[in-house]
Amino acid sequence: MARALMKPIALGPSAVRYSAGLVVLRRLEGEWHCLVLRAFRNWDLPKGMPEAGEELLQTALREATEETGLIDLDMRWGSDYRDTAPYANGKVVRIYLAESQHGAVRLPVNPALGRPEHHEFRWLTTSAAALLLPARFDSILKWVDHMLAN
Repeated sequence: MARALMKPIALGPSAVRYSAGLVVLRRLEGEWHCLVLRAFRNWDLPKGMPEAGEELLQTALREATEETGLIDLDMRWGSDYRDTAPYANGKVVRIYLAESQHGAVRLPVNPALGRPEHHEFRWLTTSAAALLLPARFDSILKWVDHMLAN
């Protein structure tokens, strides 16, 4: 019996590694704002690496709750997502949209670090967020604007 030949999967430094996160949106004073987080001098979105066996949407929701304390996130735009371009040795962030209508943002202590992962948060319009976030999120913010306009 002949065996089917299988192409090996590249697992070297060029392999894509996915993390997942959310653009958390909230209407403030009649305008949509997104939540951005600061760790040291770096601004980011709530995101992180998947745990074993975890789907990326589950990762995005878990990480948002762990990093912000927000628990009542509405996936009103469904499971649609966008990926960033690869960065940092092939890492790609898969981003979903969620709405947070209420709830105070907290920056809880990360048990592994013994301190909060982030030092500050802000609710910003997408245009203001684009000034703080890394360029890899530019296409994500344009997608958010498109989704909010429709």
